[in-house]
Amino acid sequence: MAPAFDRELEERLLRYCAIDSQSDEGSAATPSTGVQNDMLDLLVRELAAMGAHEVRRTDYGAVLATIPATVAGPAPVMGLLAHVDTAPAFAAKGVRPRVHRRYAGGAIAFPDAPDLRLSPAESAYLGERIGDDIVTASGTTLLGADDKAGVAIVMTVARHLLANPALPHGRLRLAFTTDEEIGRGVHARLPADLGAEFAYTLDGGQRGEIECETFSADRATVAIEGVSVHPGVARGKLVNALHLAARIVATLPQATMTPEVTEGREGFIHLYAMEGTAARAELRFILRDFELDGLAARGALLAQVTAAVAATEPRARITCTVSPQYRNMRYWLERDMRPVELARAACRAEGITPLSPPVRGGTDGSRLTELGVPTPNIFTGMQEVHGPREWISVQDMAAATAVCLRLVALAARSEGGGAG
Repeated sequence: MAPAFDRELEERLLRYCAIDSQSDEGSAATPSTGVQNDMLDLLVRELAAMGAHEVRRTDYGAVLATIPATVAGPAPVMGLLAHVDTAPAFAAKGVRPRVHRRYAGGAIAFPDAPDLRLSPAESAYLGERIGDDIVTASGTTLLGADDKAGVAIVMTVARHLLANPALPHGRLRLAFTTDEEIGRGVHARLPADLGAEFAYTLDGGQRGEIECETFSADRATVAIEGVSVHPGVARGKLVNALHLAARIVATLPQATMTPEVTEGREGFIHLYAMEGTAARAELRFILRDFELDGLAARGALLAQVTAAVAATEPRARITCTVSPQYRNMRYWLERDMRPVELARAACRAEGITPLSPPVRGGTDGSRLTELGVPTPNIFTGMQEVHGPREWISVQDMAAATAVCLRLVALAARSEGGGAG
């Protein structure tokens, strides 16, 4: 079934990735950037044109739609979700997607960055995709397959089901969210508006991944107010906020607790933004751990380091604020694994071995699951996301599409639905 979708998925991915829809953590707007509306407006038009029902945009920046049931008997309402924004971690304006047809192995070059290379040495999974059609950007931007690939897959599933009403399935709810990359993808009203008993995000990586365990996540901000004085007369008066910020960073255990030295189930403290002047500086961190006690310990360590540096300079004002983002979906899914097992069964039915590694990140499904809609994550094929080497296999996307179509058919036949 999968090869029939290759060209549609490729066309959608290239078209969607070329649209700038990067989110912005510093914006209080909804969505955080106006460019995300370009993707939302396009999806509304495309959904309406293909005959989807109940197509609407919410005031909190999501597009919702319905694929009506084709079975007469009771069937659970299932949801499929993807997010339209791309990560603010790297340039995303002027994306120029490129298709490397029937990848033969070796290094892939980037025309806009002559020194950049992508090969199995940097991305081991690429070595497993010999013969596939590989999509990258041109070297100076991310690609945006995270999560334009998920959007393309959900839209292709919707188009196929609407064009083939003889296929048996229950009522399917679609949602396209904004601002997922900055932790604001799931509004408090989304679970009720979605109206699904269980759902799946299309936001995963390697073929076969059915993810049911994510990090638990907090965000932390350290604000430093120094004493501003003209440097020519600063002796004994100036308190340089940037120097204090540097001391905080240097005091944290960088050799054991940063993303670049951790893996598997190890958590981390990640400094992802630092800005300011001698008068005032701000450090922004994300804290990650698979267990709540480990997450709390990382927050406590950051607060302890901040307090220790503050104690050395009483003229400065230093605050550390920790706020929650999302929690490990495992805490809820392990109570009822039926949505996970259904997705694994769909993989096996398509000849794909299901994999469930712990996700060193989170999805909209993490928050949705916490809010009462069990939402595991399904693979798309995306790799090396949030940077210039980002790539994806069109054939992986086709495999994910086939799994989703199998999944909606299995859900319609599942006794008692997919979740309790």
